[in-house]
Amino acid sequence: MVMTTAQLKNRCRFLVGVAAVAMLLAGLHGCAARTSPPPPRTEAPPESVPGQPRPYKVLGKWYQPIPDANGFRQQGLASWYGPDFHGKRASSGEIYDMHAMTAAHRTLPIGTLVRVRQLENNRTVEVRINDRGPFVRERERIIDLSYEAARQLGVVGPGTAPVEIVAVGVAPGSPVDLYSGNFTFQVGSFASRENAERLRAELNPRFGNAHIVTFDRGDRLFYRVRVGKCVSLEEAAAYEEQLMRNGFPDAFAVAE
Repeated sequence: MVMTTAQLKNRCRFLVGVAAVAMLLAGLHGCAARTSPPPPRTEAPPESVPGQPRPYKVLGKWYQPIPDANGFRQQGLASWYGPDFHGKRASSGEIYDMHAMTAAHRTLPIGTLVRVRQLENNRTVEVRINDRGPFVRERERIIDLSYEAARQLGVVGPGTAPVEIVAVGVAPGSPVDLYSGNFTFQVGSFASRENAERLRAELNPRFGNAHIVTFDRGDRLFYRVRVGKCVSLEEAAAYEEQLMRNGFPDAFAVAE
C-alpha cells in the first residue's frame, strides 16, 4: 500500500506519541523502584519505675517483670527445655542445669519459688524461677520447666501439659521480697517420716519452732522440716544467714 505524504506525517506523529508515553511510564516505574520504603515502626520500651524491675525485650516485644509475687496464681500450659540449653547461661546469670528444679517465667521475679501442679495427673513440684520464657506460643504457655521438673510432672513425653502455678516463697539470696507477715524456713525434705522426725528433734533446741509439713506430690508423700519464725523481712534475712552459717546453705524462707 502506498501512503500519501499526509498519511506518513500522521503515522510519525502517532509513533512519537507512543514512544513518549512509554518513556514516561518507564520513568515513573524507575522512580517508584528507587523510592525507599518507610522505616519500620519500633515499639518504645515501657517507662521504668524507680525501684521496680527493668523491662526487657525479646523478639521485638517488651516485657515488664512484676515487682513481687505476693498472691500470684496462674493457669496455662507448661513446656520444658533441656539438652539444647544445658550448660548455657540463664537470664539470672547462673548456668542452666537441666537436672535442677528450676523454671523460666516471663514476668515473675527471679528467685521466686513456685509450686507447679499438673492438672491432668495432680502431681506437684516446687521450682525456682531463674530464667525468662517461654516466648513461643506465649498466649498459651506460661512456664518453661527444667527437664527434671518436667520429668517429675510427666510433661517430658507430651511436651506440654496444663498446670496451675502458685508463688510460695523466695529463694536464698533473691533480691526480691515476696511477702510480709510470718516466715519460717525449710531446711530439709524427706521421703521417710522417721528421718524427718530425727532432724526435727535435733534442730528444735537450736532454732525453735521445728516442725514437719507434709507435702503430697501426687505419687509420693514428702515430709518437710521447717524451723524458726519471723515476722519481718529484715528478721527473716538475718535468720536465713544464720541458718546458712550453721550448715544449711539450701535453706529458704516460706510464708506460713
